[in-house]
Amino acid sequence: MESHRKFAEKLSLTFPLLSDPDHTLIEKSGFWTKKVRDGKETMGVERSTLIADPEGVVRKVFRNVTVEGHAEKVLEALRELQKED
Repeated sequence: MESHRKFAEKLSLTFPLLSDPDHTLIEKSGFWTKKVRDGKETMGVERSTLIADPEGVVRKVFRNVTVEGHAEKVLEALRELQKED
């Protein structure tokens, strides 16, 4: 997706960003959820972060992510996972 490419370039990311425009994985994983905003119910993606190992196995899941402090939590989890390997 063009938006992902631009985002990755802007932040000089060195890892792939995934997209699921048809909601196939998002729905099967339970990340497509009911949301309420201003009293109105809609369906949308639950902001989440998944850490996968080089083989593609999901090693850590963060659900209902809030931006503040999230990067630090992810870095901490990555360091812990490195210790396990």
